[in-house]
Amino acid sequence: MDATTDKDPLVQEQIYNALCYLGESEPEEILNACDEYLRQHDKLAYPHRVIILKAMETVVKDNIGLLEKSTAKEVIRDWQQAASNVLVAVGQRFINKVMEEVLTKFQPGILPHYFVMQTFANLSVSNGE
Repeated sequence: MDATTDKDPLVQEQIYNALCYLGESEPEEILNACDEYLRQHDKLAYPHRVIILKAMETVVKDNIGLLEKSTAKEVIRDWQQAASNVLVAVGQRFINKVMEEVLTKFQPGILPHYFVMQTFANLSVSNGE
């Protein structure tokens, strides 16, 4: 997974494809490995983190019926937290665009998802002046 930091888009795509391919036969192991890698490399640049998150998303979508409930629940929580963190980081430069996207998740009469609220709060804290 260290190769995700390669600047060549073809290498990045190959890493993504390899993770997805491995995820077809061992989805829980790949999801756990990706999760562990992201935890150990919390300073990984967001474009590179996104490659791993997208691979995790694909593995989950393609294998949702095979995942144990405990794994699915843990992966979804971690994935949502990581996605929230990516939005907050991007929002430090492009706050208007990120806020526009986050605000679309607020629907009248419907309680927003926990991570939508957390993202909204973290955006306000990271951009407070």
